[in-house]
Amino acid sequence: MKICRFNQSRLGVIDQGSVLDVTAALSVLPAESYPYPVIDALIAHLDSVRDEIEQIRHEARKLRLKDVKLLAPVANPGKLVGAPVNYLKHLEEARAQPELHHNNQIEQIQRAGLFLKATSSLIGPGEPVRIRFPDRRSDHEIELAVIIGKTADRVAAKHALDHVAGYTIGLDMTVRGPEERSLRKSVDTYSVLGPWLVTADEFGSPANVDLELKVNGQMRQQANTRDLVLTIPELIEFASRFYTLHPGDVIFGGTPEGVGPVVAGDSIQAKISNIGTMTVNVLA
Repeated sequence: MKICRFNQSRLGVIDQGSVLDVTAALSVLPAESYPYPVIDALIAHLDSVRDEIEQIRHEARKLRLKDVKLLAPVANPGKLVGAPVNYLKHLEEARAQPELHHNNQIEQIQRAGLFLKATSSLIGPGEPVRIRFPDRRSDHEIELAVIIGKTADRVAAKHALDHVAGYTIGLDMTVRGPEERSLRKSVDTYSVLGPWLVTADEFGSPANVDLELKVNGQMRQQANTRDLVLTIPELIEFASRFYTLHPGDVIFGGTPEGVGPVVAGDSIQAKISNIGTMTVNVLA
């Protein structure tokens, strides 16, 4: 199932190029009170919501996809987890280009570890990436993004995919400079998720998935997840060794070689097999 959020946080299902408004299915979510749980309620109760969607989708209002504003498919992630240089060719690229490393030592992911992006940087494809520092280079990075569906604490890789709710396209936008990764990648609008969540059962294995990114129609990045240094299950194992992953947390799987700058006026087209394509505009 392909599940989206659109307009004023309405819930939709993608159906042959249209959006079925199934917001009524959110009625099965439990009522919460302060202090609110540190999870995304939709993702935590996704199975129940899907069951309700099947009951009501025959009477759902159908909208044209081009007429809705797509939001990030996860509204309240507790954590956005990044995986630096998780493709070998990107590691080589980062080490070779001073404008990427700024004299920072670029370590392999097993030594560098993971990093966190501020949740305030999150947007969906219906909003533009806004260049906050026009005097500095900002780069695109396409990544397979994994949405955690069940609490994961020190999970072994062989069981890791049991904790996944679904997958989406991630853009880990980055402003270049000498500061720590998590600061430069936490700029407002620099974490893009979309266009929708594809549930794990429909998506299938994340081990052999094509990724490509174009800017203004020109190919910049093209790769396959079989070239990951740490696979998606290994990333979940790695992350959950250090902190518990909760429903709604997102892991950006790492970007391949070909990262490059974008400027105001550019249009980014990101495509991942089994998910689809999202277009994101870049503004000043």
